[in-house]
Amino acid sequence: MTKKDFDLIALGEVLLRLSSPNHERLVQSDTFQKQVGGAELNVVSGVSLLGLRTGIISKLPENDLGTYVKNKIRFSGVSDDFLVYENNKDSRLGIYYYEYGAHPRKPSIVYDRLYSTIKNIDTADYDDEMYGKAKCFHTSGITLALCEQTHKTAVEMIKKFKASGALISFDVNFRANLWTGAEAKACIEEILPYVDILFCSEDTSRLTFLKEGTAEEMMKSFTEEYPISIVASTQRIVFSPKLHTFGSVIYNAKEDKYFTEEPYENIEVVDRIGSGDAYVSGALYGLLAYDMDCRKALEYGNASGAVKNTIQGDVASSDLKEINRIIHNHKNKHKKNQSEMER
Repeated sequence: MTKKDFDLIALGEVLLRLSSPNHERLVQSDTFQKQVGGAELNVVSGVSLLGLRTGIISKLPENDLGTYVKNKIRFSGVSDDFLVYENNKDSRLGIYYYEYGAHPRKPSIVYDRLYSTIKNIDTADYDDEMYGKAKCFHTSGITLALCEQTHKTAVEMIKKFKASGALISFDVNFRANLWTGAEAKACIEEILPYVDILFCSEDTSRLTFLKEGTAEEMMKSFTEEYPISIVASTQRIVFSPKLHTFGSVIYNAKEDKYFTEEPYENIEVVDRIGSGDAYVSGALYGLLAYDMDCRKALEYGNASGAVKNTIQGDVASSDLKEINRIIHNHKNKHKKNQSEMER
């Protein structure tokens, strides 16, 4: 493969997150903690922290909030080369308000993103040379679902990056507050012929794509229907808002092989938001840094997703040294358990 300037470039909305502190309800809190998030930004930030070069394609308002976001993106080590700005009185950054949960009360979210600047993004905002710069291009169902314009732009970019030799990574990331299952199915099936790496949960496979059978059978069926090389599916067990188990399965169509490992159990959840994106970032790091090695993708994906649950905010903050240590400890723990069971 010709050397590319970037290992990974992603397209997606960047949001301002306002969280009520100390597990207060949104209806009672008078102050909010300000952070930055967004599914695709979370992914490229995680990959950047692990050591690869990444960039984010997005459109921001040309005001102080846009500058705040740009600075946070740079702090994560993500290139802002592909940010464009809009300067008019209606330009605005999408917002979401987050309320932490505590058993038996679940977390809750209120979105305020209907007229955000990302909805005006267009391929005309970018030079065609951008499409030849990425080894891999990533986006998600959230971007497709935001509005007709983001859908159109995402599909065009997928096709342009693919034509320029990039791998295409896609996270279904279904959100019922953005579209129906039927709408998602019809739209996503339009781009699956271009996808190389697919992230889709078991529940989404059943409820959105109407698939049947075991998780493994459903994963394999995607590769039989479309020229998809790798399918990854996370597996989360929620005991309470504060106690989770996290793992995944990855299927490699070329090898016709499934990759699994023991899940991370009894995770002390501080903030679940972004943990699925952290999984994607770890999996993509494993694939891109280790020549499409699905075992590495599994290990880095599971470790990154698990540890993100313990970190406040959308964006991961674990570097390669920490993730390698977590993987090492996880393997040793299960080797010890297996040895004790065999005695």
